[in-house]
Amino acid sequence: MPKLVKFSRLLSVLPLLFLAGCNMVVMAPSGDIAMQQRDLIVISTVLMLLIIIPVIFLTLFFAWRYRLSNTAATYDPEWHHSTRLEIVIWAAPLAIIIALGAVTWISTHKLDPYRPLDRLDAERAIPADTKPLTVEVVALDWKWLFFYPELGIATVNELAAPVDMPINFKITASSVMNSFYIPALAGQIYAMPGMETKLHAVINREGEYEGFSANYSGAGFSHMRFKFHGLNQQGFDAWVAQVKQQGTMLNRDAYLKLEKPSEKEPVRYYAGADADLYNAILNMCATPGKMCMNEMMHIDMMGGGGKESAENREKLQYDNRHADEGEAAPAATVPATGSMQHDMPGMPGMDMQHEGHSMPGMSNGADPAPAQLNNNN
Repeated sequence: MPKLVKFSRLLSVLPLLFLAGCNMVVMAPSGDIAMQQRDLIVISTVLMLLIIIPVIFLTLFFAWRYRLSNTAATYDPEWHHSTRLEIVIWAAPLAIIIALGAVTWISTHKLDPYRPLDRLDAERAIPADTKPLTVEVVALDWKWLFFYPELGIATVNELAAPVDMPINFKITASSVMNSFYIPALAGQIYAMPGMETKLHAVINREGEYEGFSANYSGAGFSHMRFKFHGLNQQGFDAWVAQVKQQGTMLNRDAYLKLEKPSEKEPVRYYAGADADLYNAILNMCATPGKMCMNEMMHIDMMGGGGKESAENREKLQYDNRHADEGEAAPAATVPATGSMQHDMPGMPGMDMQHEGHSMPGMSNGADPAPAQLNNNN
């Protein structure tokens, strides 16, 4: 008997042990976007419980009320319809579905990650003179690379931003699809090679927060984590100064070494970064010998390159799975335009869209096309 008592006590403690591993950051975030998403979860759950709880209660009540031993309960085997009951059964769920639909429709547009922020939090609008902080995010195998183009620095597996400053994330990947997620800041956004997704967010409280990959991407996925620091302006300036003081230079050669698959990568600082490196990663031409996607798109827009464009086949093979085997890339090509622009002809600033994700931009129509365009036989 004592053994049974001890065993029952152990079973009663097990649920607490499971709860001890729970992280409630999603329900207690520190960024306004994540807070609004939390509120949406709470509202949706409460609306659904308005039906679920009464149904559970009535199921148990009917089972008890009309049990075989209760001879006082009304017995009417011929009963088959009640207009009032049908109205309640159908009207209540319908009303909740309409409410859920309205809340979802409004929130879908209001919390669109591509939509620029219009407030710092529920009580404060964004000051007119506020300049957002731009951060370019690259998902590598298996680490995160962050560019700060306005500051000229880059980091690996560490991200920082001032409190109450809007952040504009531009997100892409080097090889396979991934997912960028800081639960305390905002919802997860996919990172895909050759495409650029966006996220607008703001952190409202100082602190150190966890960021990670929310999409399985291979062997090192579980260690693909980073720290996000929410700092006051003075602390952020000190962090930038530290990166510039301790960092090295991130050029193409350094990036190609960093790009190779690795696990548990330590934090790295880069005091300077190649200005065109992010665009080269986005256009999948950071490796010498690869044609940039925006160049190929420019060729296609001009009508194609004809038979002579067959030589571009190897230049457009971007699979890096054999990078660790030392395979050499094809001979380098010279970009026809000499630059990587994101404007479509006649539409400055317009990016090609594909299922809500920006494709690398095409070069301006005023630039000369590659030579093979003139041999379109």
